[in-house]
Amino acid sequence: MTTAIIADDHEIVRRGLRGILEAESNCRVVAEAADGLTATQLVEKHRPQVLILDLNMPRLHGIEVLRQTRTASPGTRVIVLSMHHDEPYVIESLRAGASAYILKGSESHEILHALKEVMQGRRFLSATLSEWAINALVTKPADESDPLQSLTQRERMVVQLAAEGQTNAEIAEKLFISPRTAETHRTNLLRKLGLHTQTDLVRFAIRRGLIQP
Repeated sequence: MTTAIIADDHEIVRRGLRGILEAESNCRVVAEAADGLTATQLVEKHRPQVLILDLNMPRLHGIEVLRQTRTASPGTRVIVLSMHHDEPYVIESLRAGASAYILKGSESHEILHALKEVMQGRRFLSATLSEWAINALVTKPADESDPLQSLTQRERMVVQLAAEGQTNAEIAEKLFISPRTAETHRTNLLRKLGLHTQTDLVRFAIRRGLIQP
């Protein structure tokens, strides 16, 4: 039986996915997460065969969850379920380790098909894209000028939390670091991103899809 974790900040979506997976496939949902940090913790704890992941997650963006999943549980295959059909989201998700990318609004059979494909070691995209598109997206050269690529893993985590308006003390509590370390991460990431104020950071995060406007 396939073990799975569902990570989405909408409870109704998690409930619907659980119902589909457990009723129509040989799959058992071992945990659910409503935010990105919880998702990474649950993946490390349960090491599921599949993680179904939304990208726009509070506390930690889905792309960073993908990166951490690849490190913490290399055997976990990730199916991204997102409302974003823009090329940058698809490219970044595949590069970060996603095995499948499905658009929200897809029919339930497409999700089941994706699950079957990734469990057999293949990639899957929503029907609006094709196999040749997968290869093109994966082999497209990375944008070396992307400032996010210059950030450390911890700095990428702080970016989202800081953009959401959390204080250094709140960030420190969530990431199990000291407030001074959180402040250092914030200072370093602002410098690397070429930003100066909290307003600049919020605008950057909205532009990159890390938080909702």
